[in-house]
Amino acid sequence: MNDVYLNPLTDFGFKKLFGEEPHKDLLISFLNTFLPAHHQVQDLSYTKNEYQGRSAIDRKAIFDLNCISPSGERFIVELQRIKQIFFKDRSIYYATFPIQEQAIRGDWNYKLAAVYTIGILDFLIDDDQTKVYYHAQLKDQDNILFYEKLNFIYLVLPRFQLQAHELRTLQDKWFYVFKHLHELEQIPSQLTDEVFQRLFGIAKIAQLPASERLGYESSLKDYRDFMSTHETSRLDGKKIGLVEGEKIGLEKGEKIGLEKGLEQGEKIGLEKGKQLGIEAGALQKAQAIALSLLQLGILPETEIARIAGLTLEEVQQLKSA
Repeated sequence: MNDVYLNPLTDFGFKKLFGEEPHKDLLISFLNTFLPAHHQVQDLSYTKNEYQGRSAIDRKAIFDLNCISPSGERFIVELQRIKQIFFKDRSIYYATFPIQEQAIRGDWNYKLAAVYTIGILDFLIDDDQTKVYYHAQLKDQDNILFYEKLNFIYLVLPRFQLQAHELRTLQDKWFYVFKHLHELEQIPSQLTDEVFQRLFGIAKIAQLPASERLGYESSLKDYRDFMSTHETSRLDGKKIGLVEGEKIGLEKGEKIGLEKGLEQGEKIGLEKGKQLGIEAGALQKAQAIALSLLQLGILPETEIARIAGLTLEEVQQLKSA
């Protein structure tokens, strides 16, 4: 393994950096780049990351990280590597668990603390968009905020394109770390903040105990296998799509070609038929003129041919018929 630093998109790397009590200042710094002033976090407690449904047959939810602030705000932090068809639905479903756990037995006025679902995405959502950062809340039909306590925040890593020298804000720097940490050999000058000095120290692979290093290597292999399998499936799907698309295209092209061919053929036939009809009518008229002149017996055959627009041979054939 030649990498200097952990890959934060692996299970081990993500939880080592952001899921351990001694390192929670890293998570707090990252979260605060998204949060409004009145929800800025000073401290966090990690809570259970597995929730069982209300009955035995209900699905359970397992979060990557689940935290609560001293004032009660709930934070679900999820690392998502591949696109899911109902990804947004899944986010909303997961958000129901920290909402339900706030219920109090007995008298309760239904007051809730804010819930934040934060997704670090290694895939594109809303493919027609260019946004790196999403913050979604409930709004009414006039686009006015209806409820501020339910928040969905997504970081779309593939769309983040800033280079180290272009980093300006703390949020930019965290985005850059998530995307490029495992590629770095030395610390960029733009990442000299104390929180990043801490992060680089924790993320250095060489300083891991042997057991943790083995754990990371296994996690990295799983990550690479997972991404390779996903890419293979994507390429296979694309190949199948191209073959099916070509087949459908040929069938449609053949049908359109046949229809256009028939249309063109009909048009050409009509034009040729019209021309032939005109030519036949003109010949009959010329022959009638020639016959009338022959019957008069006044003009020589050469003159009759000239007047009728026929050849001398055609006039002679009419005379002998």
